[in-house]
Amino acid sequence: MRAVVVYESMFGNTHAVAEHIAEGIQTLAETTVVPVHDAIPELIAAADLIVVGGPTHAHGMSNKLSRDGAADMAAKDEALDLDPDAMGPGLRDWFDDVAEAGERQAAAFDTRVHATTLLTGQASKGIAKRLRKHGFEVVVEVESFFVDKSNHLEEGEADRATAWGRTVAEAASQASS
Repeated sequence: MRAVVVYESMFGNTHAVAEHIAEGIQTLAETTVVPVHDAIPELIAAADLIVVGGPTHAHGMSNKLSRDGAADMAAKDEALDLDPDAMGPGLRDWFDDVAEAGERQAAAFDTRVHATTLLTGQASKGIAKRLRKHGFEVVVEVESFFVDKSNHLEEGEADRATAWGRTVAEAASQASS
């Protein structure tokens, strides 16, 4: 099985989570991790499992305005660093070019502040909806990984992401057999 983990990240948290998810998936599959702008159609077409994640902005997936706002925040706050791959197209744009999946599995995750989804929203729900629209079989429930109010991953989230990656790989293996 071949897996691709696609991420959009503004301050590096979603990028870090994607890397940890890949560690878990690698127990059962050859895994590649790429920022959204490198998730070209040929790479996606060659994968059996696609895991897609992004930050939660304004109750859902980011958009150009929210990404620009994050860049402005980083410019004004020395404690915030933009992920090297932060600017450019986001997941919303990327989904416009994703081909129909056929018989392939997928999973969706996000990063967000640890509070009720009534207050924060959950980008992974929109990601999963778009994956299904493109014909992917979403093999596990969406998952959120939490950041604190200073935009750092909460303690234990990296380990939880690795464990979730293993769960995704196991579910994809079972779904394909």
